[in-house]
Amino acid sequence: MTSQPQLDQLIARFQQNGPVRASSLIVTLYGDVIEPHGGTVWLGSLFALLEPMGINERLVRTSVFRLAKEDWLTAVKIGRRSYYSLTGSGRRRFEKAFKRVYSGAPAAWDGTWLMVLLSQVPTEKRKRVREELEWQGFGALAANTLACPRSDRTDVMTTLNDLGVLDDSLIFETRGQETLASKAMRLQVRDSWRLEELGDHYREFIALFRPLWQALSENKALDARECFLVRLLLIHEYRKLVLRDPQLPEELLPADWEGRAARQLCRNLYRLTARPAETYLNAVLETADGPLPEVNDSFYRRFGGIL
Repeated sequence: MTSQPQLDQLIARFQQNGPVRASSLIVTLYGDVIEPHGGTVWLGSLFALLEPMGINERLVRTSVFRLAKEDWLTAVKIGRRSYYSLTGSGRRRFEKAFKRVYSGAPAAWDGTWLMVLLSQVPTEKRKRVREELEWQGFGALAANTLACPRSDRTDVMTTLNDLGVLDDSLIFETRGQETLASKAMRLQVRDSWRLEELGDHYREFIALFRPLWQALSENKALDARECFLVRLLLIHEYRKLVLRDPQLPEELLPADWEGRAARQLCRNLYRLTARPAETYLNAVLETADGPLPEVNDSFYRRFGGIL
């Protein structure tokens, strides 16, 4: 139990599917907490952090072992203690994903589109290619035509090359248009990127965390441990939404787009809890050299700056 019933409700909600979501929560923990402190911690200190979430020692061990098999983590044993770090590929995946979580406002859009045609890609590879491009913000305009209003051509070509389909793909870039978001364009964007479904998930996020923000705004303070739990659950839920969000330009989004309110709420709660949570983390987490290293500079630039 904590001092805030709203926080207890969030923890109880997570625990309903705890065994299924433990590995995902550890991914969030490494990305939000451990990576800015150097990326390595003693396995035993993870037990203490995750115990309030209903994740016991056995489940932590099982989840960490699974993440190691999937090349997210690697272990070094010193005496009887195991210390888990991000692998090189794991760190690259973290940086790519969490950069989207903490990014500031998107840059202005110039009206150009990047389009990829998959009609010549072998049928058995199309599903994988589509999934990778959709993760980068592409939407389906037609059966084998994907488009993105904000994408780096070099990144896309690298992705296609890594998937072994670069020579089979057709890539086009359009010019900017005077009318960036006509009625027809907005309707196409709504359908191609399933914005209504994503908007529903953003509304659910707001409904989960707004009561806690309102309680804290009324000077109902949390201790350092509770701040850590809020921060972890906040980023865990927000991360899942942002990685599904194509992060379309403002010109293409509905006027009442809930993603804006969700981002502001996440930013406010994160700024409120980040520093107190660090006090708790420094007391609990250990590395092979003892206490945690200081956080890197990028930590203080999250969400446009942590005050």
